[in-house]
Amino acid sequence: MATAHSVPARQAFTFENKVYQPHIGTVQCYNLKKEQWIPLVVLGSDEKLLFSFDDLRGGSRIYWYTIEHCRSDWQSSGLSTTDYMERLPEDRITDYKYSFGTLQKYTSYALAFPNEQVRPKIPGNYLLKVYEQGDQRKPVVSQRFYVLAPSVNISADVVASPQVALRQTNQKLNFTVFHSSPIQNPYADLKVLVMQNGNPLATKLNTRPQFIRQGSLVYTEMTSNDFPGLNEYRKFDIRSLRYKAENVQQIVRDTGVRVRLFADLKTAGDKYSNRIDEDGRFYIRNQDGRDDRTESDYVNVSFTLNAVAPTGDGEAYVIGRFNNYRLDDESRLTYDASSKQFSGTMKLKQGLYDYRYVWADKSTHMTDQAVFEGSFYETGNTYQVFVYYRRPGSRWEELIGFTETDTRER
Repeated sequence: MATAHSVPARQAFTFENKVYQPHIGTVQCYNLKKEQWIPLVVLGSDEKLLFSFDDLRGGSRIYWYTIEHCRSDWQSSGLSTTDYMERLPEDRITDYKYSFGTLQKYTSYALAFPNEQVRPKIPGNYLLKVYEQGDQRKPVVSQRFYVLAPSVNISADVVASPQVALRQTNQKLNFTVFHSSPIQNPYADLKVLVMQNGNPLATKLNTRPQFIRQGSLVYTEMTSNDFPGLNEYRKFDIRSLRYKAENVQQIVRDTGVRVRLFADLKTAGDKYSNRIDEDGRFYIRNQDGRDDRTESDYVNVSFTLNAVAPTGDGEAYVIGRFNNYRLDDESRLTYDASSKQFSGTMKLKQGLYDYRYVWADKSTHMTDQAVFEGSFYETGNTYQVFVYYRRPGSRWEELIGFTETDTRER
């Protein structure tokens, strides 16, 4: 059994949004122009990403960061840092602030980039890597982000699924990529990734347009880019710990703060109910103090789902952008067969949160986001379209197009 003074085992970074240390909380990364939006900047622009996290041990630590260029499938491009970075290959995070007036002591670290020290020079997918004491064998956080050099335009439209059996539950994205420069072989050189609500559990890869026309590639094949519409996200509000806001049943203060949410019901099989949500996002907010970053406390939030286990061999999880939609030990729920109830607790910073329940079947290795929530073609969702291009003779894929469309704009 490890002691408080034991040396942690060496780890390696993986190419995903991941927290590697149990004392790290509330990772955020978004374009400064739109809070909690897709972490994407246009190459050569003045746009910046804000990246931040909290260290729940308090005090100050020496954290370094670097970036790595990735392929469209989020594996390393295998390039030298001089191929994709200007200026320095790594730098220290120097912006940190201590929590104030909170029961949970923590230190908040933040970074705005690209900056004068670390700056990407080619477009594509990137992984931001944060590590301790300048040693990449001591990973702390990894975060995906995108650098866009727009050279194509994208027109996208969401409709109800044309497949009769899925018409009431699914949404289909049709899109066209317009290009002014010739793309010699779109089947080999072009890939288009479609994502629902920025959720890596809901992505589809397109490698073959249905029609190739002069100056445009059309992706309208009947069964492709067909997504379960799912349901509007559930939500709760813990901006204040002085009163019980939306979906909060109980607030208990002792050595820390515990919040119990009202028990959730399975909504699959119900009729569509229009709820206003944030498509899975979360916002750190604090109505009890002045500074959201340093005066927001950490709360042990208890979730309860009243539902029967869908299969005999699987696990239920609670997910959202707040935990990078990860199915891990922290997000896993415990099932009590006698009460037909799932439950679990997570430590979260004060704010507004969207969440939903998913089922991971161990025998099929499939994740089902609809079994507890239901799926409706009317649900409001945002869809992101990323266009990647490998130029003839190039060693890497570039991100040359991006658009986002909202079903509520129909």
